Amino acid sequence: MEHQLKRLFSEFPPISTEQWEEIIQKDLKGADYEKKLIWKTNEGISVKPYYRAGNLNDIPWMHTFPGDFPFVRGNKASGNSWLVRQDIKVGDISKANEKALDILMKGVDSLGFELDCKKDYSLEEIEALLKNIRADIAEINFTGTSHQLKLVAIIDKLVRKYNRPLDKILGSVNYDPITRFSRRGRWYDSEEADFCTAYELIKAAKAMPNYRVISVNGHTFANAGATIVQEIAYTLSAGSEYLTRLTDKGLFIGEVAPRMKFNLAVGSSYFMEIAKLRAYRLLWAQIVNAYGLNDARNGRMFIYGQNSSWNFTVYDPYVNALRTTTGTMSAILGGVDSFRVLPFDQAFETPSDFAERIARNQQLILKEESYLDKIADPAAGSYYIENLTQMLVDEAWKLFLKIDEEGGFVAALRKGIIQNQINESASKRNQHIATRREILLGTNQYPNFDEIVKSELPLSVFQPENKSKEGAEIEHIQIYRGSQAFELLRYQTDTYSQNNPRPKAWMFTYGNPAMRKARSNFASNFFACAGFGVIDNIGFKSVEEGIEEALKLKPEIVVICSSDEEYNDNALKIFEALKVSSIVALAGNPPVLSDELKAAGMEHFIHVKSNVLETLQVFQQQLGIAQQPELKN
Repeated sequence: MEHQLKRLFSEFPPISTEQWEEIIQKDLKGADYEKKLIWKTNEGISVKPYYRAGNLNDIPWMHTFPGDFPFVRGNKASGNSWLVRQDIKVGDISKANEKALDILMKGVDSLGFELDCKKDYSLEEIEALLKNIRADIAEINFTGTSHQLKLVAIIDKLVRKYNRPLDKILGSVNYDPITRFSRRGRWYDSEEADFCTAYELIKAAKAMPNYRVISVNGHTFANAGATIVQEIAYTLSAGSEYLTRLTDKGLFIGEVAPRMKFNLAVGSSYFMEIAKLRAYRLLWAQIVNAYGLNDARNGRMFIYGQNSSWNFTVYDPYVNALRTTTGTMSAILGGVDSFRVLPFDQAFETPSDFAERIARNQQLILKEESYLDKIADPAAGSYYIENLTQMLVDEAWKLFLKIDEEGGFVAALRKGIIQNQINESASKRNQHIATRREILLGTNQYPNFDEIVKSELPLSVFQPENKSKEGAEIEHIQIYRGSQAFELLRYQTDTYSQNNPRPKAWMFTYGNPAMRKARSNFASNFFACAGFGVIDNIGFKSVEEGIEEALKLKPEIVVICSSDEEYNDNALKIFEALKVSSIVALAGNPPVLSDELKAAGMEHFIHVKSNVLETLQVFQQQLGIAQQPELKN
């Protein structure tokens, strides 16, 4: 077999990078290599079109093994098992317990109980909530409460009461005053008191070595529009702040770091998200090591991941299930310890049983049928992913050090540095969505023409989540979804159309068959993003025939669709004939003719460089749609 392999590979002579580049330059035919083939990411990273074995030579961890410091290859020496988590909103305690027992029988092994933040739960209530749930078998996590210290004491009492092995108790309470401060502008009690509570939590959970009581909610930054580099740097900076504050209170690093859990969001940039998780672990191990580790295992980062809500959409919501599938694969291949798939309908309603079932089964299929739990760090050795990891490590570390120079995460928040950087990144991404440089399928590109939202949705669905508290000390960080502006646009059309005829965009197609078809397809998708009805035509035999039909139907919008050459003789004629009865737009932007048409009064030109959002907002205003009564708040 070895002889056969050698013979096989000997048939393929080695090709140098110079030879590859020579062929590429030839195929480019003089086009700019940088513009055509180098991907400029939102993070400011330049990604090459290909990587080769030689690109691994300077990567320092290439000879490390899974489970070894600095854990870039994962926390486990073998396998890639992770916990499948589902969250339950706790209203009626008995029903929440019943649901927990049901989903544990359906493959879930990590429970997240979202408690009522205004309620102080008793031991008896928590015991009833966890009735018949083995705390040494299923991971038990709590969010939403502001009584974390009492809750940890209750868990400690219950596991002792039922004689559960303390080292088998897995789970967490979500105590993260730093990220709370960044989102609300206020501490739980005060800055000093909150870090004292963190100290007490670590002491209270001392008997349960695998129960994590300090969280770092890095998903906040990802869901606020930050870049991946910013997300990594801010999350690690917040984590480092906990290490500093708590070791200053007398705790040893080996007491603090293992008690921390990082709650991260995983987006849709498939390979970048895999690299992100690997970069997180490596950098965290190095940060913790700087505090004086006596056990390398304490440098492990424990990651609970969930899908990013930033790219979730209200329209065409089943596409969310595709987004979560790729994101979940990234998370698993990147080596998360537990993961929750967000239900596809979460953006606009309390998740249905069907949506929760789909979400749960996505992970189970990847584990039980795709066997993604069998191989440790399957991305290892990939020229592309290893280089992405290195680039993220380098750029995130630079930003981390800049924050450190400002006095740390909290100090940078007080100065507004972090908020300004996130706002700048979010603004850039919003612009990319508006101009379709970033695609949200079904929302700003290729919408479902027939989809109509008839149910009444609160205005909050289309607005950033504002958690700012009265008397906030800082500008707070707001979570939002990238599709919200487009969704509001379309929802206003749907609302308007309940009492009025739905506005129509009518394609005036004539002349060159290829060009009229291409431009009518483009314009149809364009206007459907605002919920306008679209009427495409197979092509009129003459301009006069098209004008006659348009005058008869009087559609709200007429879009002229043909080639630039045929526009020269006919576009102005069509505009003059129809401008009184309809809003007339041109599909395209011919350089000389457009000036002539503008001089004649034509305002609308639909093309690939259009700001789709702003253009559609103008059409709505002209049609009187944007002046609808305010949506229900």
